[in-house]
Amino acid sequence: MNEPVFREPLPEDDSTHFGLRIVPRAQKASLVRGVFDSVAGRYDVMNDLMSFGLHRLMKRITLDEAAVRPGQRVLDLAGGTGDLALGFSKRVGRDGQVVLSDINAAMLHEGRSRLIDAGAVINVDYALADAEALPFADASFDCITMAFGLRNVTDKSAALRSMLRVLKPGGRLLVLEFSTPVLPLLERAYASWSGTAWPLMGKLIVNDADSYRYLVESIRMHPDQDTLEAMMQAAGFERTSYRNFTGGITALHKGYRL
Repeated sequence: MNEPVFREPLPEDDSTHFGLRIVPRAQKASLVRGVFDSVAGRYDVMNDLMSFGLHRLMKRITLDEAAVRPGQRVLDLAGGTGDLALGFSKRVGRDGQVVLSDINAAMLHEGRSRLIDAGAVINVDYALADAEALPFADASFDCITMAFGLRNVTDKSAALRSMLRVLKPGGRLLVLEFSTPVLPLLERAYASWSGTAWPLMGKLIVNDADSYRYLVESIRMHPDQDTLEAMMQAAGFERTSYRNFTGGITALHKGYRL
């Protein structure tokens, strides 16, 4: 199997990756939006099937690692259907605030509906926002999380700088994302399984194999653990670290604004 090479586009480069395709940078956001418009209604069902339910455990660990306290402000980027936002809502309490943000209106609608149904109406706000240019004041959040969303961002370095800007001094960023398995045998098995099973499940469950084929390709093109940690450091984060799950298939990255 040929190993994918991650290439973060240079500022003067007008192209980027959409999965394995090279597309104009200006088009990627709309292409990604189309993917999530298609899968929003069955997003949680597909996540459970693709991860055998393990994504829920990883998100619980992310909540614990975030260590937020009552009264704090949390920004959940690419928040999707609101798993993390709901957990944070309970932890920051009535005096805290959680902002559930997503660039995709369909996903944000799903998340808002779910949180309202769960009774999280007092301390949760919603923002349709691009992670590369966050519409929030400097130093306005104690914690930022982004679960399974960074790989879809066109300019990841710009997004990381934007996140650093809106964090308070002492605030932390947690990025939960697919990554690179640490064992070659596991990597080959995972690539084979995801490359065939995910598009098939997408076809059967949401009648959309192409969107899940893109998701597989976006994982292959995402930077590995050490590369992403280096990108966080270059953006200005300090005390960076990462924790592998499922042999490196996913990883939780953490960094602080000091």
